[in-house]
Order: sequence, then structure tokens, then C-alpha cells
Amino acid sequence: MATFNKFQDFSEQLTRGAQNFGTDTYKVALSNVAPVATNTAFANITEIYAGSGYTAGGTATTITLSETSGTTTVSGTQVVFTAAGGSIGPFRYVVLYNDTTTTPVNKPLVGWWDYGSAVTLADTETFTVKFSNTTPGAIFTLS
Repeated sequence: MATFNKFQDFSEQLTRGAQNFGTDTYKVALSNVAPVATNTAFANITEIYAGSGYTAGGTATTITLSETSGTTTVSGTQVVFTAAGGSIGPFRYVVLYNDTTTTPVNKPLVGWWDYGSAVTLADTETFTVKFSNTTPGAIFTLS
């Protein structure tokens, strides 16, 4: 399973109110270019070509929050990409970002997962992004 990598700016954007997991829309996008930890906005990400079942900007995940004894867990529902009428990819990186236009950063980044090698989906094949290998699955915790 791929490991979550936090974008460095994410913690600052939390404190500036640019990330609201209770109301904002979060999406999962695919890239074949390694994200850089210092990236701040979705515009910094080189997304794969849209088509054959992949929509530009990626696909939304439903976020849920839970808190126990001062530790908050942010979870997301699985996202399934299905190739239709052609192939999707190649891609190696899955990027989570806030699709809501916010200030001071437009579409701020949260984190990414590196799947270790490029993946290409042939027509009708699927790729499931399942956070923590469950659904909904924990994306990260704050304590």
C-alpha cells in the first residue's frame, strides 16, 4: 500500500482556514510526474490527460471527521477510476487536494501517494484509491 506524503504548505493552510474538511470539496487526481513537497496549489500538479474515463481535476471523495480523546481522524471514501473507450494513464501518483476556491491559496494541496511504478489502465480496467485500505479510510490524524 502506498504511503501518505503531506505537502509542506498543508499545515499552514489549515491554520489560515484554507482547508475545511467539514464543508469543502476534496478530490483525488492522477499524475505521472512526482509531486514536490513544496507545491502549494493544484495548479502546480502535472495531471494526466483527461479522457477514456478520467475527468480533468479528478474525482471527489466524501470526507468524514471523527474525534476521540483529542485526536481527530480525517477519512475519505474510496475513489474508483475506470477506463472506458481507451486507456487511462500512465500514472504513478495520486494527489488529494481541496477543490474549493479558497484564500490565500486557490485549490490547496493536502498530500499524495506514490504507487512505486507507473500504472496504465486498459479499457474496462479499474483502479481503486482506498485510503488505509478501507472505506471510508483514514487519510491522516491530528493529535
